[in-house]
Amino acid sequence: MGYKTPTSRKSRKKNEKLNLIPILDAVFIFIFFLLMSTQFIKVFEIGSDVPIISNTPPPKNEKKPLALTLRIESKRLVVSTGIPSKTVSVVGKLDEKEYDLEKLHSFLIDLKKKNLKEEVIVLEPVVDLTYEDIVKIMDAVRMFKNTDEAVYRKNKEGIDEKLKTLFSKIIFGNLMS
Repeated sequence: MGYKTPTSRKSRKKNEKLNLIPILDAVFIFIFFLLMSTQFIKVFEIGSDVPIISNTPPPKNEKKPLALTLRIESKRLVVSTGIPSKTVSVVGKLDEKEYDLEKLHSFLIDLKKKNLKEEVIVLEPVVDLTYEDIVKIMDAVRMFKNTDEAVYRKNKEGIDEKLKTLFSKIIFGNLMS
């Protein structure tokens, strides 16, 4: 009789290695897709300053500040200037939904022509507004349109330069209400 090898030795399989190439291909394709999709997402941000609260009196200037304020009410926009504030214009709504932003924009252009160095406007929303309404109002007070009449002011060198913005520094006056 000959020697028999145990059956467990005969049926022992070779250790097979896991093929990671398809998994790595899928991961690299996923990373490539994520990198390419970031090109399609655009995030826009409109800057706004926070009102400064101070106990010290403002510095004495020969020229009184414009202190331009736009009060946003449910049926109208009230533009006021000066300290104490004095109403200089009231802009109503075109219909039940939209404010007459063209009239506001043209009034602010006329005001800018008289106050070329002024950059600040305070927005005081009294009613709840949608995000789109706030952005439309901010666009109307911030930027000149291509169809607007050009407004010039002298720079430090005494050369006339065309203004690109109306009142670009927007401050929200009543954030807590």
